[in-house]
Amino acid sequence: MSAPSLTNFIVKRPLLKRWMTPIANWYVDAAGYRKLGLRIDDLVPEESETVQTAIKRLPPKVAYDRIFRIRRAFQCSISHTLLPPAEQTKPHEDVEYLSPIIREIEKENKERADLDNLVVKRR
Repeated sequence: MSAPSLTNFIVKRPLLKRWMTPIANWYVDAAGYRKLGLRIDDLVPEESETVQTAIKRLPPKVAYDRIFRIRRAFQCSISHTLLPPAEQTKPHEDVEYLSPIIREIEKENKERADLDNLVVKRR
């Protein structure tokens, strides 16, 4: 599920981080998902079993809010409008809520696979 990332490489180098931060902020603004009221984890495709399991593990309020944001964005897309600035997602509200659960499930699956393939050697 997870793709390779340069994030750790960039974060460890202050000069590179200072140079990349404005570019990253511009890119997120240009993506436009915040103008539809979405958060970054609302864009994760739901096709994999890992993501479906993560969605099932969400608390009911968070799951309801997620569905509401997706439906509202779909309605805005159909009507070719954007939300008013007061209802758009602010940068401080755009936090990961699903990705940590996905990473946890991936670790569990890797651990399960490692334990299933464990070979015991007798002396």
